[in-house]
Amino acid sequence: MREPNPVFWRGRRIFVTGASGLLGSHVVQELVSMGAEVTALMRDMVPRSLLVRSGLLSSVNTVRGAITDGQLMQRILVEYQIQSVFHLAAQTQVTYALADPIETFDVNIAGTYQLMDACRLYGDCTEIVAASSDKAYGQQKDLPYTECSPLLGSYIYDASKTCTDILTRSYATSFGLPTAVTRLANLFGPGDLNFDRIVPGTSRSVLRQEPIMIRSDGTPQREYIYVGDGVRAYLIVAEDIQAKGLAGQAFNFGLGYPITVLEVVDAIKQAAAKPEVPVELLGQARGEIDAQWMDSSRAREQLGWEPRWTFAQGLEQTIPWYAEYLKVG
Repeated sequence: MREPNPVFWRGRRIFVTGASGLLGSHVVQELVSMGAEVTALMRDMVPRSLLVRSGLLSSVNTVRGAITDGQLMQRILVEYQIQSVFHLAAQTQVTYALADPIETFDVNIAGTYQLMDACRLYGDCTEIVAASSDKAYGQQKDLPYTECSPLLGSYIYDASKTCTDILTRSYATSFGLPTAVTRLANLFGPGDLNFDRIVPGTSRSVLRQEPIMIRSDGTPQREYIYVGDGVRAYLIVAEDIQAKGLAGQAFNFGLGYPITVLEVVDAIKQAAAKPEVPVELLGQARGEIDAQWMDSSRAREQLGWEPRWTFAQGLEQTIPWYAEYLKVG
């Protein structure tokens, strides 16, 4: 099982957008542990985020600002002499996307092209990895998705990720920019404070022994990936962009099988040893796809990546973190 190469990252100057989010916090943590010089973009100060609570802020250069500020992106790249970029900043909440589509499009689409163009003008980045999503594929009858499946995102959030994906790869085709795209399944793990998501929200309800409120009827199927495997995916892709000529390419990353909403809930109840917590199915979900999962064989064959954690093993790392964070047990 391939792991990131610490020698590649030691002393490397890295720019991470969305650094206070779930994936961003863990990417920063891993890079710092390998001796990289990290510059982190944060729109807001989130005192209870993993990035802040872990003390990582004292080990990185922190810039407060918006991903949509193209002049700021250029200043960061030049001032910190950035070599590698991880573009993780995004509006990631499906329900918020329906409530405020303009903000979602602004952050996810305009933020992407502002950063990509800043990288084009700067000219010295050797690898740029941007976060797309399995949502970029949209609703399709043929599953699992492969990287050759069309990008058909039609709901607001899904469409924004389709655009992010296409924009990023277009800069490789048009300008030779060393960009690659990751399409991850649903991330989960310690540090996710978006309690509208099923794993954080259900974990909180289970640990507090409160009724679990599920927006759907419990049958939608999703694929998941533990955040540690997501971090490995990003770093391995970045290491190989030049070595294997990956510019303009996209890779799927996930466990390779779907799990229903009710199966997720049951797994969390089991991991927390609280099987008696009741579940209410509201059947009110809108703007979401019924079934999504991916074929990650390209990542296995070309990159040597494969998931280390099963869903249950990931929950074993995640539930204790929420218990400590919520001060329950």
